[in-house]
Amino acid sequence: MLAAEPSPAAGAGVRKSAGRRYAFRKALPYYAMFLAPLLYYLIFRYVPIIMAVIISLMDYNIYKGILASEWAGLKHFIDFFNSVYFGRLLRNTLMINLLNLIFVFPAPIVFALLLNEVRNSIIKRTVQTISYLPHFVSTVIVASMAVTFLSPSVGLINNIAVKLGMERTNFLLDPNYFWGIYTALDLWKTIGWSAILYFATLTGINTELYEAARVDGANRWKQTWHITLPGIAPTIIILLLLKIGDMLEVGYELIVLLYNPNTYLTADVIGTYVYRRGILDANYSFASAVGLFQSVMGLVLIMVANKLARKYSETSLW
Repeated sequence: MLAAEPSPAAGAGVRKSAGRRYAFRKALPYYAMFLAPLLYYLIFRYVPIIMAVIISLMDYNIYKGILASEWAGLKHFIDFFNSVYFGRLLRNTLMINLLNLIFVFPAPIVFALLLNEVRNSIIKRTVQTISYLPHFVSTVIVASMAVTFLSPSVGLINNIAVKLGMERTNFLLDPNYFWGIYTALDLWKTIGWSAILYFATLTGINTELYEAARVDGANRWKQTWHITLPGIAPTIIILLLLKIGDMLEVGYELIVLLYNPNTYLTADVIGTYVYRRGILDANYSFASAVGLFQSVMGLVLIMVANKLARKYSETSLW
């Protein structure tokens, strides 16, 4: 008997399966390249999140380990919410970030728009390079510079104040000045580097739009308002959403280097409190609970901000 010929459907299935295997073998190097970042995020991001959640729900003892430590439930969360520090930490963290949102966040936008109007390429590149340099200065050096400039005896700021007929002030021991000092240092350190994204976005705006606007008689201000700003608006919205998500996050490294017990009233933030309780006091469960609260609130903020952005604009994170 003659063997039955395979049906057209079966032949198509075989070809499709062979095509899939060929595509997989061809893409195998790319899967291998993806494996390293996947392992990185699993080991150093997701596993620590799971461990932090577990530790925050128990009285973790480093000598006993997770399996032998006693279960505590929501005890550490309740202790933190009832703590006398809760209101102060929340206020300081939000206020520092609010000042950052008002003064530091728009500064790179304004800087990029102004520098975009400079037509001399040499001057433009020089200013850009100078503005980038503070980003590469170590936080320790920035703190040392602040201590030197604000010194009550030899500091430049106090010397200028004396020349103007004012008294010398120990700024770093007065809690009333801390928010302003931190905001000024953050602005100086980040304005140039943060403007890079806006510079890149500005180069992508179609120059024909400016030519058409000039033909219609639009001056530089109208061109900026009707072409430049709408062109960089998606970038501004995305960065604003990310900033709102970080409203409970503050770069505590600089604060730790500058603050002292005299300025805890305005300088102590959630990050520094976690550092003291977790690293200095070795209270890992309590510190994990505070850090988890900070992360959850950040997630809530960014989800709400993203929903509002999606509702009122065409740009959002997801």
